[in-house]
Amino acid sequence: MAIDLSIVIVSFNVRGHLERCLQALGDAPPVHSHEVIVVDNASADGSAEAARRWPAVQVIEATENLGFARGTNVGVRSSSGTNLLFLNSDTVVPAGAIDGLLDELDRHQDVAVVGPRLVDGQGRAELSFGRMVGPLNEFRQQRLMRGYYAGHAGIVAKVERETRQDQYPDWVSGACLLVRRDDAEAVGLLDERYFMYLEDVDFCAAIRARGRRVMFTPKVEIVHLRGQSVRSIAASTGRAYRRSQIAFYAKHHPAWVPILRLYLRLRGADT
Repeated sequence: MAIDLSIVIVSFNVRGHLERCLQALGDAPPVHSHEVIVVDNASADGSAEAARRWPAVQVIEATENLGFARGTNVGVRSSSGTNLLFLNSDTVVPAGAIDGLLDELDRHQDVAVVGPRLVDGQGRAELSFGRMVGPLNEFRQQRLMRGYYAGHAGIVAKVERETRQDQYPDWVSGACLLVRRDDAEAVGLLDERYFMYLEDVDFCAAIRARGRRVMFTPKVEIVHLRGQSVRSIAASTGRAYRRSQIAFYAKHHPAWVPILRLYLRLRGADT
């Protein structure tokens, strides 16, 4: 008999955060039947061994750093849940949160993907959803978040207001993304051309292309200690983003690729 949910966590060299994530899930597990799968991307800090302290957790050890998309797909292919939760290792899930997401998905049969309200360790909201990434929308999103973290009163009020309302955006963050398995498999899971960054936007675009909806709900709130998973490879994260950016534009906005490459070259950005 199929279980309700497979929780797939991809981790790389963040043992402490992975332990905190698993401890939160273990202390207050979802009521729905579920499994937890950790895909460890060849961490050097004992993350895989630490994850095995939770006997119910299935640990898959990769022999190299597969990145987020490929690592998630490995976990999904080893899972059996009717629904899939992509969950970052640097998240802390409160009691009842996952059941709340599943309830929202059950209430909206036309919805394939649901994302929660994400907040950082200080309780500040993350703008974890948005319009389809393109030159203008990407600029607007980045400017909005810069203003938010700088404390600009008008922008803070706008972000707080938007993250307190149900939304049907073009995408939600892959840091915590619930999707029906049938929908995920129908689009071929995550596109493995993306090592990290923008795979969630691309995935949601594929979902929407099939006439299915993406939903953001503030009824569920999850802590996301943003950036923890990439600090150990900070020198290469910028390159990873730019490579994903070029791959994304080549797929969705091909006419802009030469302009993007020129812009990056003028900025001296290494790809």
